[in-house]
Amino acid sequence: MEKLKKRSEIDSRFQWDLSDMIKNEEQFLSTIKQVESLAEEFSNYSGTLNQGAGRIRDCLDLYAKTMSIMENLVVYSLMKSDEDNALSKSQVDVGKTQQLMVKTETIASFLEPELVAIDENILFDDQLKEYKKFLEEIVRKKEHTLSEKEERILAMSQEATSAPNDIFSMFNNADIKFGEIEDEEGNKVELTKGRYIPFMESKVRAVRKQAYETLYKEFGKYKNTLAAAYTSQIKSLKFYAKARNYESSLQASLDQDNIKEEVLDNLIESINDYLPLLHRYVKVRAKALGMEKISMYDIYVPIVDQDTEKYTYEQGCELVKDGLKVLGNDYQELLEKAMTSKWIDVYENEGKTSGAYSWGTYLSHPYILLNYSGTLDSVYTLAHELGHSMHSYYSNHNQSYINSHYKIFVAEVASTVNEILLLKHMLAITTDSKKRAFLLNHFLESFRGTVFRQTMFAEYERDTNQSFNNDIPLSSDDLCSMYKEINSRYYGEACESDELISYEWSRIPHFYMNFYVYKYATGFLSAVAIVDAIEKQGEKAVDRYKEFLKSGGSDYPMELLKKAGVDLTDRQPIMAGMKMFEEILDEFENML
Repeated sequence: MEKLKKRSEIDSRFQWDLSDMIKNEEQFLSTIKQVESLAEEFSNYSGTLNQGAGRIRDCLDLYAKTMSIMENLVVYSLMKSDEDNALSKSQVDVGKTQQLMVKTETIASFLEPELVAIDENILFDDQLKEYKKFLEEIVRKKEHTLSEKEERILAMSQEATSAPNDIFSMFNNADIKFGEIEDEEGNKVELTKGRYIPFMESKVRAVRKQAYETLYKEFGKYKNTLAAAYTSQIKSLKFYAKARNYESSLQASLDQDNIKEEVLDNLIESINDYLPLLHRYVKVRAKALGMEKISMYDIYVPIVDQDTEKYTYEQGCELVKDGLKVLGNDYQELLEKAMTSKWIDVYENEGKTSGAYSWGTYLSHPYILLNYSGTLDSVYTLAHELGHSMHSYYSNHNQSYINSHYKIFVAEVASTVNEILLLKHMLAITTDSKKRAFLLNHFLESFRGTVFRQTMFAEYERDTNQSFNNDIPLSSDDLCSMYKEINSRYYGEACESDELISYEWSRIPHFYMNFYVYKYATGFLSAVAIVDAIEKQGEKAVDRYKEFLKSGGSDYPMELLKKAGVDLTDRQPIMAGMKMFEEILDEFENML
């Protein structure tokens, strides 16, 4: 196996240049002092915001300046550390900036309670029009904002109520052990969570079965402990919802994005109506594997040969640019700039953070961390992260700092639009039938995992929380039976939903993230609807999409998506997604 290169051995052309954020050590240290000075100055506004709109404007101007510089400092230190996590100096610098961030945010904690107490006519004075959305959000949540003393008590309680997630994380990441199984060659190998999916993708069914049974039997042993952790999480959410005068924990969670419950209900009901399509895909999977029925441990095994073609980074860049030409010349120019101006850290090196991300700050351009390996997946990852980067670039160049940060609800839309456009391009230029089948199945699997599976999780999370909100407690057996029922309903008769799958709820970390999972599905479906509109309406739809990208966080997520022509209170985006899924499934099935 080829040894990883040290960072010093990687051609500088393929390394990002963080000096665009912080030029050198001298500037890093002087910026820390600058933020400390600004934070001290900012503290002088505490207790004075009732002096009028001008005083509030000056305070918010200083707040935006302080937070933007601090953000630049914190992100720089973290990205510098990601270059090589073994460097102790980087770890020390991260510690310095993290401490500074906590100190600064503590100083700024007076801001919201004071603003809540101020007359709305003052908050919406013309002098504060730049901060209208920021102030609207504070006013909108006014009825759910408690007295200063009560807010302090709730803040203090969070350390204790984080226990369910802490307990699950410690159990899931440190304590649980699965023992050994036999691999394809008959060797004894330890089963770990990291190795689980590769084993589930094994061509040897006995290996898949053994990994599946070993993992779930172990989780099953602790079903009562894990049920106590999960139900405690549900009770914590209920407590905070009731304390803040919400009707339910679901309502409280969705309200953070100003989302109505009908959006989640519409998603779940619509996906249930389209479950016959998932059932059909499961049957296609069974047919491809030569079976009448598959088991849950057959869900991940590839049913077409992997694409073994390798793409140089330069070839990957050209594929992405070609796939995204429909987004116009300005988008192409930005892609070229990102690829040639050292925005992207391309190759893996010793100590470098794994995976991929797009980051950066309002004061800098976006950056991308990759670990490019030359596979088609690497090309898709490049397209995906460039979607995030272009979203941030357009947002930062068209919005003030305070309005530039878009919510998680819409964060995956731009990245998924890029992936789907790249897929469409690859299909258009691919003549090899095996490669085409791989591309088709790549999309089908992404759709199954992101839309169907995440909606299944969302439905389970909604129903279990709703039970406790209605004062109906659930035992570990109740949690298992509910999960088995929903899993059986989603995967259909062509998949055997055995008893072991009833424990799957107990290993899903997202159930401790407070109604997060549905956002994966809505983001993916929104992206499909946008691509569908671009194909049908051309430049008109592209312009709408770019307006969405430029809007950043200047409005609520649902309103931002409407700018791109997507209304998630309606079934149309879901129908567009399902139509694409069905069309690709039709072609894929005919190729088998």
